[in-house]
Amino acid sequence: MAEEERALLGPAAGDDDGGGGGGGSLGPPRALPAVCDPRRLPHRLLVLTLMCFLGFGGWRLGTVIFSIFVCVGQVIFALGALLNTFWLMDMGRFVFGIGGESLAVAQNTYAVSWFKGKELNLVFGLQLSMARIGSTVNMNIMGWIYSRVRDLLGYTGPSTLGLTLMIGGLTCLFSLACALILAYLDKRAEKLLCKEQGKTGEVIKLTDVKDFSLSLWLIFVICVCYYAAVFPFIGLGKVFFIEKFKFSSQEASAINSIVYIISVPMSPVFGLLVDKLGKNIIWVLCAVVTTLASHVMLAFTFWNPWIPMCLLGVAYSLLACALWPMVAFVVPEHQLGTAYGFMQSIQNLGLAIIAIAAGMILDTRGYLFLEVFFSACVCLSLIAVVMLYFVNHLTGKCFQLLLVFFILILEVTELNCLQVVL
Repeated sequence: MAEEERALLGPAAGDDDGGGGGGGSLGPPRALPAVCDPRRLPHRLLVLTLMCFLGFGGWRLGTVIFSIFVCVGQVIFALGALLNTFWLMDMGRFVFGIGGESLAVAQNTYAVSWFKGKELNLVFGLQLSMARIGSTVNMNIMGWIYSRVRDLLGYTGPSTLGLTLMIGGLTCLFSLACALILAYLDKRAEKLLCKEQGKTGEVIKLTDVKDFSLSLWLIFVICVCYYAAVFPFIGLGKVFFIEKFKFSSQEASAINSIVYIISVPMSPVFGLLVDKLGKNIIWVLCAVVTTLASHVMLAFTFWNPWIPMCLLGVAYSLLACALWPMVAFVVPEHQLGTAYGFMQSIQNLGLAIIAIAAGMILDTRGYLFLEVFFSACVCLSLIAVVMLYFVNHLTGKCFQLLLVFFILILEVTELNCLQVVL
């Protein structure tokens, strides 16, 4: 149990890192400067700054640069393991994080550039599905690769881990190749279709932020509050299931990964469903309510946890398909790059802050209060969804009628006041 807790919750105050971090002369990982730790808020801010500067060159160039960052970061990380140097591994994570965070924005920008309207729901569903396939394959195949490398070398040590990470880095090279091919195809399409990159939302302009509508800001709130109750929970979920439900380590790992496993087949299905039926706000509302029910069941009942976790997986898949395309519905096309970049950055900053808060709550109050905290985050997301629904319905004629109604009330009030005075 203690090993599981250290693996998920981090080392205690006096513990040394046990993850192959290097010799005894190296300090614990918490000694790393905050700006170099992808889990910390300063690193998120640095990533946002660099992403904005790189965005001025256009997302074709930016995507290639971000992919290079990912490749270089993975190589540095693997070299750190190979040389048994922990600080070098952390530096690799720092470089990798710069590229990885920004690639998500570039991916969304490409999606909204090539696909329009209801098509986006299926596209974002497929994006999520492919991402979860990659995560699942990584979790299941890297251990097997490590075993094969260990058998080949005949011993277990830093060299085994380093070579395993180098082999895993081949996928980063494949990602870079895809970025180059996509940049060529997009450039060719620009010439054939006579479209300008700046008019399709592919260039970040920080001045666009002041023009964001209330609907877009509500979407940002939904995104941050919802994912704050999903990703940190999954990060701490394994120990939660071991402690509360007395699961074995393997059982806890299985149920904790069911959310991502469900999202693989369900994301494109839900994307196609939302494409056909529309009503994105209603689907987002259903996903948020289902997630809230899942957290309440996990917090206050001892029911079979497979039920709420499966519900959480379904809700997570549905929300991703319905929420992210909504950005393209509420902002002009030339602001899409800025909007998606801002949304991704706010989500990352929110997750960094929530992760710190979740750790403090877990250390001082335990899992019950942590689940209440996650439920409160989902409630904030629910409030934002309801507000977004009414904001969208209070535009146009409805807004004018409401404005006339309030004007009439003011006039009646003024007349009553005059009568009282006279």
